[in-house]
Amino acid sequence: MSLLQRVTSFEHLSPERGRSPTGSQSPRDRKLSFSPLPGSWAPVEVQQGDQAIGAFEVPKSKRILQVIAAVVYCLFSAGIVFGYAAIKPVLVDENVYRNLCTKKELEEGVRTCYDQEIHLNLMFTVAAVGTNVAALPIGAILDTLGPRICGIIGSFLLSIGALLFAFAWQLPFDGFIPGYLFLALGGPFVFISSFQLSNTFPKHSGLILALLTGAFDSSSAVFLVYRIIYQWTNGSFWPKKFFLLYLVVPVLILIVQIFLMPKSSYKTVGELVRVVEETDSNGYDDQIDEHTALIRAERRQHRQSVVSEITDLLGSKSGGKQIKQEERKNAISGVWGAMHGKTVAEQILSPWFVLITLFTVIQMTRINFFVATIRPQYEHLLSSYDKAVEINTFFDVALPLGGILSIPFIGLVLDNTSTLFVLSALVTIATTIGVLGCLPYDWAAYANICLFVLYRPFYYTAVSDYSAKVFGFRTFGTVYGLIICLAGLFNFSQSGLDALLHKVFGGNPVPVNLILLSSALVVGASLCAFVGVKAYQMKRERLEDEAEDAREVVMPGAECPDRL
Repeated sequence: MSLLQRVTSFEHLSPERGRSPTGSQSPRDRKLSFSPLPGSWAPVEVQQGDQAIGAFEVPKSKRILQVIAAVVYCLFSAGIVFGYAAIKPVLVDENVYRNLCTKKELEEGVRTCYDQEIHLNLMFTVAAVGTNVAALPIGAILDTLGPRICGIIGSFLLSIGALLFAFAWQLPFDGFIPGYLFLALGGPFVFISSFQLSNTFPKHSGLILALLTGAFDSSSAVFLVYRIIYQWTNGSFWPKKFFLLYLVVPVLILIVQIFLMPKSSYKTVGELVRVVEETDSNGYDDQIDEHTALIRAERRQHRQSVVSEITDLLGSKSGGKQIKQEERKNAISGVWGAMHGKTVAEQILSPWFVLITLFTVIQMTRINFFVATIRPQYEHLLSSYDKAVEINTFFDVALPLGGILSIPFIGLVLDNTSTLFVLSALVTIATTIGVLGCLPYDWAAYANICLFVLYRPFYYTAVSDYSAKVFGFRTFGTVYGLIICLAGLFNFSQSGLDALLHKVFGGNPVPVNLILLSSALVVGASLCAFVGVKAYQMKRERLEDEAEDAREVVMPGAECPDRL
């Protein structure tokens, strides 16, 4: 997964480091934006019809139904393209791109020829790139047109992808690559537009986001289930039938978006707190007559009802518990606020951005390369096609399962450890995975996959968490979107890695894995060293500031030396 694994309904309520709001604007007016376009410091005026709605305005039963519906349709659509390793054997059995093989390769009876392997992997590469690059337009569309339009767009993209894939065998052009791309683009539109549902129950926002994230990770199992059915039916339930049946999913998403989901996003914690403050501050002059008194009494009862409902949502009128929790996590981070208040250009040109982007580029390439080539890698390492199939099957099951199991632990690690510790853990685990990926043993293969499926969601979540803490929410959409976009574009290099694997190294994955391992280790170590030094400097600066601001306490009776 790429985009916003860790986004909460609680936007930061404290002034940014090195900058303060102007005028009477409260920092509560700021909220996390998904748009990649830099916004101004002042809150953006919105049209009345596009204003966010308070969760207390919607019946509880409807909000519960909205959350359940979002989890269900994300389970079947959000990240299905990442189940590529499961559907690839089906495509091979159906002779997809087999026409690209040379006569010699066909006579030799190779399972997959070079050009076939390259084109199949290119299908996944293009989809992975599209998923990440889509972060830029999706953010802008979500912020301007709302979650309903975003979800409807996603349903149409999923429909186009399913139709292209279903009829790819009859089309006069290659329908597999664009079909898989449209499936990849539809997922983020549906998934990201569901994040705002965490505000339906602010006290349980973490649980709702965990359910949505778990649904995303589990969606890769859709192709696994299909492959099992395909093999059970001896290929009679071939891809055309499956993808025509899959059209039910985008149709249901469209219906749910129109008749159940909100047109506008739900208000965040900060916005709800502001509603309470504005309601409490509304005062009235002396009553003029009996009619006016009656109207004001009705309005007062309505205000008290609103405050009561919001308090029930938040747990308190001020949202103080949430604020204290965020302040605690910020203090533990050690680098929170490092680039807050800086311009987008200053942030992008800083080592904070350059190093995390380089690390993300390498790691995302490694992750997607492994997903696309797991079977041929282990076929060479273990010198057995049957063992490679077993490893591939284990991976197909472990990938969605690992994403679900890692969710609670990821939150605990990110909320209770420093950013330096998190980055060090990423580099250490990535290095271990790289080493295991070079060992020709069964136990190493299974250990590698177990670590990989746990590491993948941890890595993506940690990068977004780093971006929010270091660069701030005000520019989050721009900075994080650019990181993921650049990393996604660099994934086109995977075709070059495929060429090295099959042509230069004769199918031996060890040299390619060592190149990726060493690159990630060098960049990762540099990133950890930089963050460690900066965290130490920031800690010293805070201590010095606290010492300077501390006032000398004078003992009673010592104000005037003449009295002694």
